[in-house]
Amino acid sequence: MTYDVVFVVASALAIVSALGVVLSSNPFHSALSLIGNLVALAAMYLLLQSDFLAAAQVIVYAGAVMIMFLFVIAYLGGRADAPWAGGPTLQSVASILAAGAIAVEVVVVVALKAGDRLSNAPKLQEGFGSPAAIGRLFLGNHLLAFEVTSIVLLIAAIGGVVLGTAVPRESRG
Repeated sequence: MTYDVVFVVASALAIVSALGVVLSSNPFHSALSLIGNLVALAAMYLLLQSDFLAAAQVIVYAGAVMIMFLFVIAYLGGRADAPWAGGPTLQSVASILAAGAIAVEVVVVVALKAGDRLSNAPKLQEGFGSPAAIGRLFLGNHLLAFEVTSIVLLIAAIGGVVLGTAVPRESRG
């Protein structure tokens, strides 16, 4: 019973904060909503008895990475909104299509669950979510993806600094 309440609250928080990320016109508020989403996902990891993943989610993503994002947003100031000044773009259309696809997926899963076609719960391995299991995945099967992700985050940080120090064309004289 308690698990169901925590799951419903965490799910509602995840959905509301995800909508806040997408619908907020202020990039700072959007980043704060993303922190709420990451914390809700950490609560879901706790429900799966994956304490290490939940702690890593909060410390690494909601902590370190989001602090970096907030720093870049604060560093850019009002110029962070500049890419959206031109009106709807291909990215806007693609995001609406992706949101529609996710909505269809949710409806299909709810329909399958209502029809009792999803009654078989997945079997979790004994060490699911343990540091050893995560280490084997990150440093074994997914080493390349792990390293590429760290390089992309480094490039994003450097790009934020470059954007923050760039002189706008209007003030060049």
